[in-house]
Amino acid sequence: MHPRLFLIPLIILLAAAHAASAWAQDKGTVHPKPLPPLANPNDPNIAAKELFGRKVLPTAMPTRVHGFYAHGCIAGAEGLPINGDNWQVMRLSRNRHWGHPDLVALVKRLAARARRDAGWPGILVGDMSQPRGGPMLTGHASHQVGLDADIWLTPMPNRQLSRNEREEMSAVMMVRSDRLDIDPHAWTPTHLAVIRAAAIEPTVQRIFVNAAIKKALCREAKGDRGWLHKVRPMYGHDYHVHIRIKCPPGASECESQPEPNEGEGCSAGDLAYWFSDAVLRPKPPKVPPKPKPPMTMAALPPACKTVLNAPDAKHEVSSRPTGERR
Repeated sequence: MHPRLFLIPLIILLAAAHAASAWAQDKGTVHPKPLPPLANPNDPNIAAKELFGRKVLPTAMPTRVHGFYAHGCIAGAEGLPINGDNWQVMRLSRNRHWGHPDLVALVKRLAARARRDAGWPGILVGDMSQPRGGPMLTGHASHQVGLDADIWLTPMPNRQLSRNEREEMSAVMMVRSDRLDIDPHAWTPTHLAVIRAAAIEPTVQRIFVNAAIKKALCREAKGDRGWLHKVRPMYGHDYHVHIRIKCPPGASECESQPEPNEGEGCSAGDLAYWFSDAVLRPKPPKVPPKPKPPMTMAALPPACKTVLNAPDAKHEVSSRPTGERR
């Protein structure tokens, strides 16, 4: 077995911790303050997230993915413009609208399909990756190699949001308060149409959603249901979907994830775990677990050190929406 497969259970647990915190709903700030310089950035014991979190621009290098979704970095990332004909980027203060060009192209295609197939004015884009990928100071375990994107399940308004709104607006909760099904007052057939539009994209490998949303998709999907196997239940993910694309062709340093099982994943047995008391009403451990040591540069692919220290690219992605309230 490939050694990276042993990391998958750990990755799932880390993703669960992220989702349970409802990170996507945390508000940003209109006036982000730069992080203070590190006293000793060459300390081998320093957390890699402290180093990557201080990089505000991508590298002036050809695009290349290094490592795994939860264990890597990206050189030559492309920025998704914060405003498009049918998308807007949220939480601009996080500076996480970067990714592989294949991911940026996918988000743009999905935005167009959300208008065409679902009648939405467009989509609201949450976190993608940092300018050079890598571990993040807050939130995600994955999103490290420019191949993951969070899309809010709230349609884009038919106007341009102000900077304040992008930092403070919350996405709409899609899941009922008992966590057993979707909220019928929030969920509509258009949500299915948007998720299906993402799932039928050939480059998309997985879409993580709350189990209640998976349950609704299984119940409501008509016609060709071959895309449902890509939609995977995951902790949290009740305000947004997490789209993951495959390693790009020819990306030899990108570590792939096994393809999802071909079955729809819609049987009672497939979903039973996600609606169990252990998931919906977990008991606190008798002994609090010891915090894990942070990931250091030694735990990342060696090429990530080069990515971290490479010159900044000359990249211009507008960061101020028009109509900003000051």
